Amino acid sequence: MTITASAAWKAIDAHRDLLSPVHLREMFARDPGRVTRLSLNFDNTILFDFSKQRVDATTLSLLTALAREARLDEWTARMFGGEKINASEERAVLHVALRRSHGPFPSAALDVMPEVLATRRRMAAFAEAIRSGQMLGFTGLPIRHVVNIGIGGSDLGPKMLSSALRSVSHPALSVHYVSNLDSAQLAPLLQTLDPRTTLFLLASKTFTTQETMLNAQTARNWLLANLGDAAAIGRHFAALTAKPERAVEFGIREDAIFPLWDWVGGRFSVWSAVGLALMIAIGPQAFGELLTGAERMDEHFRSAPYEQNLPVVMALLGIWNTNFLGAASNAVLPYNESLKYFPSFLQQLEMESNGKSVGIDGQSVACATNPIVWGELGNNGQHAFFQLLHQGGRLVPCDFIAAVRSDYPLPGHQEALLANCFAQSAALAFGKTAAEARDELARSTAGEALEALLPHKVFAGNQPSSTLLLARLDAPTLGALVALYEHKVFVQGIIWGLNSFDQWGVELGKAVANSILPAFAEPALAARLDASTQALLAFSRQNLT
Repeated sequence: MTITASAAWKAIDAHRDLLSPVHLREMFARDPGRVTRLSLNFDNTILFDFSKQRVDATTLSLLTALAREARLDEWTARMFGGEKINASEERAVLHVALRRSHGPFPSAALDVMPEVLATRRRMAAFAEAIRSGQMLGFTGLPIRHVVNIGIGGSDLGPKMLSSALRSVSHPALSVHYVSNLDSAQLAPLLQTLDPRTTLFLLASKTFTTQETMLNAQTARNWLLANLGDAAAIGRHFAALTAKPERAVEFGIREDAIFPLWDWVGGRFSVWSAVGLALMIAIGPQAFGELLTGAERMDEHFRSAPYEQNLPVVMALLGIWNTNFLGAASNAVLPYNESLKYFPSFLQQLEMESNGKSVGIDGQSVACATNPIVWGELGNNGQHAFFQLLHQGGRLVPCDFIAAVRSDYPLPGHQEALLANCFAQSAALAFGKTAAEARDELARSTAGEALEALLPHKVFAGNQPSSTLLLARLDAPTLGALVALYEHKVFVQGIIWGLNSFDQWGVELGKAVANSILPAFAEPALAARLDASTQALLAFSRQNLT
C-alpha cells in the first residue's frame, strides 16, 4: 500500500479541508498559547518557531501519525545500524559516524570509528601544520593560500561553513573554493596567488569528476609553469578521495591523501576529509565543536518524541505544505551575511536527495515530492523578490533564519536586522486587510484617489513560515543546524518512499556531456547527436576559433 492510500494520509486530507479556510490571523486570535505550543527549543541555542505555519495541534498529531505509518522509527534504526538503505547503490548511509566522538559504531561487528577517528587526527595534524606556518612549499616558504577544488558536496558544504564561520578563521590564511568549469572562476584567482605559498586540495571521491579534474590539471600546469619542477607537485597538492592510487599518479604524496568512504554521500560529506579546507580555516578545535553540535542533533533526532523532535516536525511541516496545501517551492531566507551560501547548500541537500518521482521500490510515487528550494539573504530579498511573496498570489512557505548575536557586531545594526526579519514573517502571516488599508490611507488621501490606491495596499497574508532563531553563529550551533536539515531530508524521503542517497539524474547529465565533448574536436561525431545539439555545436565551433 502506498502512503497516499493509508488511513493516516486520508485523515490529514480531511483535516486539511476543515483547516484551509482558517486564516493565520484567526488561528492566533483563537489560541493565545499558540506560540508556546508550536515552538521547539534545542539546547537553548536554536529556537524553532513554527506558529506561523498553517497548522494547529491536531495537524501536528495527524502528521506524526503519518510518520509512524511510514515506519520512520524502523528506517532510522536501519540507518544508524549501518544497513544498506541506499539500495540502488548497495551502500550503507553512515555520515552520522563522521561526527561521533567514540565507538564502536554502528556496531561492534561493523565499527567504522577507528578509521574515522584516525583520519580526523591526520586532518588535524595537517591543518595545524599549515595554520602554524610549519608546512612549507617547494621553495621553503610557508603555505598561506589554500584552494579547494571540488564540486557539489565537495564544494558547497565546506564553502558554506567557511563563510558562516569566517569570524573565527585564521587571520593570515586565505581559503578559496573553485568548482566551476568556467575559467572565469579559476583564472582570476590564479592571478592573485603566489605559487610558492599556495596549496591545492583536490576533492573528488572517484578522482575522475570532470569539473574537478580539469581545474586540477589547470592548477597543476600553472604551478609547474611557475616553479619549473615536477617535484613541486608533492609539496603543493593534497587529495581527498576514495581512489588514492589515482592521486598518486597525479603526483600527490601518499601522506597528503585523505580517504573518503562509499558510505558517505557527497552532499553529506562536509564532516569528512572533504571538510579539510574548512578545518584549515577555522582550526581543529572549532571543527570539533562543529561535529559536537551535529552529534547532539543526531541524538536528539534518535531519542526525542516526534512531537518534540526538530527534524521530524520540520520535515512534517514540509510534507503538509507540499502535499496538502500544494506549495511547489520553499524559500530559505537567512538574515546573516555569513550564511549567504546556505540556500545554495540546501538546494543540493534537498533537491538532489528528494527531487525524484520514482520510489525506493522502483515504482512511480503517488504524490508530489521535494519542492523547489530557493532563496537569498533576507534583507536583500526584501528589496527584490519579497514583493512576489507578499502580493504575487503564490503559496511560498519560508524558512527565516537569524542569529541573535552578530558575528561582526556594529552598534545598532543587529537590532535593525532582527526587526526586519521578524517584521517580514509577521507581514507574510497576517497581511493587511482592506479595512486596515482604508484607515491608513484616510490619514492622507480621500475620495476617488483613496479608492484607486486601496487595492494596491491590501496584503492577503496567510503565507506560512517558520523562524529558526539561533542564539549565536558559532560552530556547535551551525553543526546542529546542518544536521537538522540533513535529518529533515531523510524523514521526508522515508515518507515519500524515496531513496534520498542516490542521484542518478546527476549521473545522466555527466554521461551526456562526455558524449558531446569529443564532437568539439571531431565534427563528424556530432552526426549521432540530436539536431539541436548539432546546431549548438556548429555555432560554438565557428566562434571558438
